[in-house]
Amino acid sequence: MISDDLMPGASGEDVVCLFRVTTKMPIAKAAKAIAAEQSTGTWTDISTQSDEIDRKLAGKVLHTRPIVKSEFQVAIEFPSEDFDSEVGGVPQILSVIAGNLFGLEDLRAVRLDDLFIPKEIAVAFPGPRFGAEGIYSKLGRRDTSRPLLGTIVKPKIGLSPGSTAEYVYKVGKGGLTNSKDDETLVDQDFCPILDRTRAIADAVDRVRSETGHRMMHAINISTRPDKILEIADKVISEGANEVMVDVLTCGFSAVQILAEDPSVNVPIHVHRTMHGAITRNPHHGISMPVIALLTRMVGGDALHVGTFGIGKMHGEKEEDLRSKERLTEEFYGRAEVLPVSSGGVHPLLVPKILRVAGTRIQIQAGGGVSGHPMGLEGGARAMNQAVEAFLRRRSLKRYAETHSELKMALEKWG
Repeated sequence: MISDDLMPGASGEDVVCLFRVTTKMPIAKAAKAIAAEQSTGTWTDISTQSDEIDRKLAGKVLHTRPIVKSEFQVAIEFPSEDFDSEVGGVPQILSVIAGNLFGLEDLRAVRLDDLFIPKEIAVAFPGPRFGAEGIYSKLGRRDTSRPLLGTIVKPKIGLSPGSTAEYVYKVGKGGLTNSKDDETLVDQDFCPILDRTRAIADAVDRVRSETGHRMMHAINISTRPDKILEIADKVISEGANEVMVDVLTCGFSAVQILAEDPSVNVPIHVHRTMHGAITRNPHHGISMPVIALLTRMVGGDALHVGTFGIGKMHGEKEEDLRSKERLTEEFYGRAEVLPVSSGGVHPLLVPKILRVAGTRIQIQAGGGVSGHPMGLEGGARAMNQAVEAFLRRRSLKRYAETHSELKMALEKWG
């Protein structure tokens, strides 16, 4: 959360937002306009306003600091009384901290960079039921400092339930701990969700019976919030050992509905699809660390945080690291969320990601597994060999001399 040195004058009991504001107007005036727009103010004097309302509920500007010409950091504290965490939940919280301010005409750009949530509000939400520790435990992995390795079934859409299950079986045989549906696959006619779930559950069981190796597959249940629990119950009853939700398209409340229901006794893998529309502009929108903190609060167990500036998707190393920090730092006793690194990953990038992000992480490769010259099992083995090389402090080139799958990955992507 926001460090103490960025919160001079804050009570510690209220919500604090750090904004990046670009404007030509005096920054003190701009900051007050944001605080007023998001709490008790409006564009003109009104007869129903009172000093008492402002004293109790108005947003308070804590500080303004220059960043570069015309761009400033602004810290604003909103009283905890402004928030309805139990009924309104995250939708109401977002309406305060990230509402109309983005449309204020006098501001050229505004970005919500960071967020402090006080304990009183945070503990009204479920938090992760399993988190990183629970996922490692379900996989039978005692060493939680070793990365988990996953894949995304490719192509994104088009495979039948049987073909999808065969994909999972082969990567499991190759030693991957995790696999998942693509964010675009839910319950299309070519791959019905219950048929797919049953087939994958059988594949996971085959891997374990043949090798003793446990793996987890996240079935994508993303849908409208009033239907999501029903779908979760159905896929879990058919053998799903993890479910996946696209948090920004479904809404934070969809994750919370699942996290709070006892029937959802499997981890919730959270995908951030569409986040680039909100997070990519460094001057406007909402940062990924804010989304990460809210996802942890509502109960996600694993969340995509990016590839730390290394993979195919846009992402800044420092912001990805801050997102990871929001998932793993102390947060009122809540479990840590497992950070997931995914997007254009292949075996050659594994050591680079581990050097930047550490080893308590899940790394996923879609094309980096299915595109391997030796097929799915070979691609899975190459990912594991890249991890082994890193842990043994050997270069990939040297390790590949005695590991053919890694050697072929180097030849294709090197």
